[in-house]
Amino acid sequence: MILRKNGSQDSIKGPADWFTGDVRIDPIHLEAQEPSRLTSALVTFEPGARTNWHTHPLGQLLIVTSGKGWTQCEGEPRVEVNAGDSIWCPPGHKHWHGATSSTGMSHIAVQEALDGKNVEWLEPVTDEQYLD
Repeated sequence: MILRKNGSQDSIKGPADWFTGDVRIDPIHLEAQEPSRLTSALVTFEPGARTNWHTHPLGQLLIVTSGKGWTQCEGEPRVEVNAGDSIWCPPGHKHWHGATSSTGMSHIAVQEALDGKNVEWLEPVTDEQYLD
């Protein structure tokens, strides 16, 4: 068993190569223990902050823990998400997620790694795409 005490892992500022705006990543389980491929983190978005477009090789589960946010799959309308909602993003499905323009949002992100990689980061979400 591996027990990681609350507050024992440093928060990480969301890299500008992956996010727009102020984002904090709090590790839950960032390194899978073989044979598991599971990784997870609590991600907090300030108002206006969001991920770049991205995909996951084995999909991703998001569990909204607080606030209000938006998410969008390529070619589909933007959808509002709220605390208590869960979202499944299928493998290889291009999407983004983040806070609304006026309200922060936090979610737990859970995904599996394939060949050591759990995400493929793509281009930023433009302001036009974000607000559309």
